[in-house]
Amino acid sequence: MCGIVGLHLKTERHHDALGRLLSPMLDCLETRGPDSAGLAIYSEPVPVGSFRYSVRIDGLDPDADTKTVVTTLALELSQDLGSPVTCERVRPDGAVLIASDRVREVTSRLAERRPDATVVGFGRHIEVVKDVGRPRDILRRHEIDDRTGYQGVGHTRMATESAVTTDHSHPFAPNADLALVHNGSFSNHATVRRRLAQSGIRCVTDNDSEVAARLIGREVDSGATLETALKTVGQEMDGFYTLLVTTAREFAVVRDSFACKPLVVAETDEYVAVTSEYIAMTSLPGIGSARVFEPTPGEIHVWER
Repeated sequence: MCGIVGLHLKTERHHDALGRLLSPMLDCLETRGPDSAGLAIYSEPVPVGSFRYSVRIDGLDPDADTKTVVTTLALELSQDLGSPVTCERVRPDGAVLIASDRVREVTSRLAERRPDATVVGFGRHIEVVKDVGRPRDILRRHEIDDRTGYQGVGHTRMATESAVTTDHSHPFAPNADLALVHNGSFSNHATVRRRLAQSGIRCVTDNDSEVAARLIGREVDSGATLETALKTVGQEMDGFYTLLVTTAREFAVVRDSFACKPLVVAETDEYVAVTSEYIAMTSLPGIGSARVFEPTPGEIHVWER
């Protein structure tokens, strides 16, 4: 049992309040997932040719000045890459760096400089936060209330088939500006993981949700629409699931063919909200006049920016 939240803003009215709107939604679902939590937040893009890299550094000295560590790392990477690397945000677990969109080169150089560093998300629009602990503590630690943007997804995890670590936390973000959160379980994830590995796509964890994320990423990379990629999940993976998957322009949900896992959608002229339980969206403005429904079994809904 896990908790899913998502908010897709149709207008600019609430862009400055995105974090303040997401935080109580995620906090409300702690009972569905007290082990870890995470979010993907989408905001205006960095310049063409650059990506945001959400970087976690496991070996940070708690007594050190994180800003100094990150600033030094950015300077070193700039020299290694021959192009500017800047720090957009210092975080308690690392930083958000702006660097070239040559992902393999950036991640390779980063690993050389900091073997304890992990890129948990990248793209022109996305920032990814993942952490272990109570959602409320993670929201406070990462100052989510202050975040702005046009779209966000979140997840509270109750581990059932893999370890409680930051890497196993959601969202999974294997492609540029792609994020997935999942409630449920896939029974054949090991088989699909092997198939992906044979095509050169490697999973970092043994989490079943990561397999679904990388399968979707493969399809999107091949030119498929997000809707088509979600259909592929239904064709290749067995289990009970509700998925919320986002890109820079799309916000999509799907439930398995039996609709075993809950999902509630609320839509107004200003936003689309999704949560595992209706109570998690009652703090949203105008929720009383929203069109509220539950997607039917196997039904895919996609909203575009």
